[in-house]
Amino acid sequence: MPLFRNGNPLIPNSPKQLNVVSCKPYFACELNALWHSRFPVIHWSNVVRNRDYCCFIAIYDDFVYAVAIWSSPIAANRMKEGISMLELRRLAIAPDAPKFTASWMLSAMRKKIKKSMLHIKTLISYQDTDVHSGTIYKASGWIAANTSKEGMDWRVTRSRNNAQSLAPKTRWELKI
Repeated sequence: MPLFRNGNPLIPNSPKQLNVVSCKPYFACELNALWHSRFPVIHWSNVVRNRDYCCFIAIYDDFVYAVAIWSSPIAANRMKEGISMLELRRLAIAPDAPKFTASWMLSAMRKKIKKSMLHIKTLISYQDTDVHSGTIYKASGWIAANTSKEGMDWRVTRSRNNAQSLAPKTRWELKI
């Protein structure tokens, strides 16, 4: 599947023209590296080693406009029902994607996950409050469940990648 166009093919003007399909984690991680605003690096092995995972792309005319990477929650062992949750690890949108692609894609993926992963009851995602306001989650009916505080204890006791944001995070949840 090509990443870039040669010539002047049609460009979608609405996310409703896009088709959301599954893709391999390696390909999803490559696309994330091109488009993610804050965390372009996620190695495919960090996706496939989880109990549950899935990756999606939004395509039109055989060209990709968005990518999403889902896996079992990173902190599933600290969550009451972590085994029945799926975490959106990355959502990256191409610069030429139609407006509202992110919120539209969240809805399309929810339907696919609900149909194919029957044991998943809740979707979660973490919003970096330094760079995002949570608009796509609000527009898609997600609920802000918790916002972390800066300087949390685990940041002192656990080493973090230097690229990791230290900003407070809002955890968004959606029951499916």
